[in-house]
Amino acid sequence: MIRSMTGYGSAKGEAAGLALGVEIKSVNNRYLDVSVKLPRSLLFAEEPVKAAVGRHISRGKVDVFITVDASASDSMEVRVNEALLRGYIAALTKLRDEYGLADDMSVMNLCRLPDVLSTERRELDADELLAGLMAAVEEALAGYDAMREREGEKLRDDVLGRLDEISRLTGIVEERAPQTVAEYRARLEQKLRETLAGLPVDDARVLTECALFADRIAVDEETVRLRSHISQLRGMASGASPIGRKMDFLIQELNRESNTIGSKCQNADIARVVVDLKAEIEKIREQIQNVE
Repeated sequence: MIRSMTGYGSAKGEAAGLALGVEIKSVNNRYLDVSVKLPRSLLFAEEPVKAAVGRHISRGKVDVFITVDASASDSMEVRVNEALLRGYIAALTKLRDEYGLADDMSVMNLCRLPDVLSTERRELDADELLAGLMAAVEEALAGYDAMREREGEKLRDDVLGRLDEISRLTGIVEERAPQTVAEYRARLEQKLRETLAGLPVDDARVLTECALFADRIAVDEETVRLRSHISQLRGMASGASPIGRKMDFLIQELNRESNTIGSKCQNADIARVVVDLKAEIEKIREQIQNVE
């Protein structure tokens, strides 16, 4: 199945108490170029994410965005410096007793003293975090692939429709080419009769000239190759991805054959058909620039 190189997928997950978000988007590119943007705390996951993307995508400019929300997690711990707190209490008690001060050592007042309370980030389990992240990445990739396949179906239908038109135009060339030789012979005989003014025309010479002309304008080989390329492209459109590069090569071959036909033809009708051929080929070429 044809897959587009442009797509989007997203997923949310949870690991080690953290809420994870993954977004994947891509655009056309000749080769695979993966960029992963993630928090510093997840830098160890960059290569596994790139490897997962590489298993799904063969070419394209791919951006992966990973976010972490720790607001609802228990990753932060509050610690009490009990030794320091006991020192504060002992010092404050001594001041109260020696100077007859009011005793206002409440919990809130003690907590405001410097360095009594501190916060520390709980050590996260890297394996658990990586497993949760990769599960979210695979889910995002599944949605991303589904979108690319939907786009690929549209591309396939358009390409197949244009191949049908190219095949029809090729048939016109095949039908019209022999008529060109007959028309050339009729014009040649007419000119000879006018030039010779009633003298007999050398039929052998006319046949020789017509044979040489037919050989110069013969496009049988070109039309056979056109139909072969059309058949291969149809097969690719119904096959498995990635096929973009192969299709691009065959489109170049289609264009080469149509150019050859255009340079050989000595007929205005065929010339107009060649123009239409090249227009359809160019439209397919534009479409397959987006095929993986």
